[in-house]
Amino acid sequence: MKKRILAILFVLITLLSACGGKESEPFTIGVIPSQTEGAMEGAMDKLQTTLTEELGREVSIEVYPDYNGVVEAMNYDKIDMAYFGPLTYVVAHAKSGAKAVVTQLIDGEPFYHSYIITHNENPWNSLEELLADTSEVDFAFGDPNSTSGSLIPSIELQDHGVYTSEEEHTFNSVRFTGSHDATALAVQNQQVDAGAIDSAIFNQLVESGKVDGDVLKVIWESEELFQYPWAVHKDTDEETIETLQRAFLAIEDQEILDAFGATGFTEASNEDYESIKDAAIKQGIIEE
Repeated sequence: MKKRILAILFVLITLLSACGGKESEPFTIGVIPSQTEGAMEGAMDKLQTTLTEELGREVSIEVYPDYNGVVEAMNYDKIDMAYFGPLTYVVAHAKSGAKAVVTQLIDGEPFYHSYIITHNENPWNSLEELLADTSEVDFAFGDPNSTSGSLIPSIELQDHGVYTSEEEHTFNSVRFTGSHDATALAVQNQQVDAGAIDSAIFNQLVESGKVDGDVLKVIWESEELFQYPWAVHKDTDEETIETLQRAFLAIEDQEILDAFGATGFTEASNEDYESIKDAAIKQGIIEE
């Protein structure tokens, strides 16, 4: 009789554990490095606490060292949600079916631009002037997987016939700094002559005093790009998605907003990133 009772208890515990499923595990979020990891740490702690309360489940947020790491983490089912750049999102969607659910607002709009910036001491006031003699220009991109720091400006430079790849171009030199703030500082410190950067992050760096806006100028601006998405794993249920959307849309904490250069959040969908998908196909990054 005792053995029978123990057997029944074992079955019940097993069934209860199975019913708990994923809810008994942390909800994991991977975040691309829009700024240096240290600058985002406090905000990520606050966001983690906020989402834990809203989901009623432990949330764990990790800032990854590079863009590709977040894509691979989603691809191999290591995370439940990710904060992507638009390009890394369309790659993740193509690879693993990631679904955009939220994006940030900048001054009430879900758009930003790619900028090309230079030092005020340089004579160029337009991209055409910069490209008049590229053999004298040292140029910087951000992360190779960045939309505004690499994809969009590289297409623009390609259309001008001055850039094909890091190895094939007409510049004096081309480098990838790895992040937007590193690009801004490289231009400010005149380590390079010009660089590509996210407009929202550039403005935030200037407003926070991390770079000196008086010594930098914008000489090119892309068309509107839909803002960075927060995307969930393809198997995420609708109730969790709706809870996440409500939680993000209610965020007013300035430290969290500042970490993403945001003034708020709004809902997003895969359709919002069609233009980035088209650009990625054009560059052979994903297949049609």
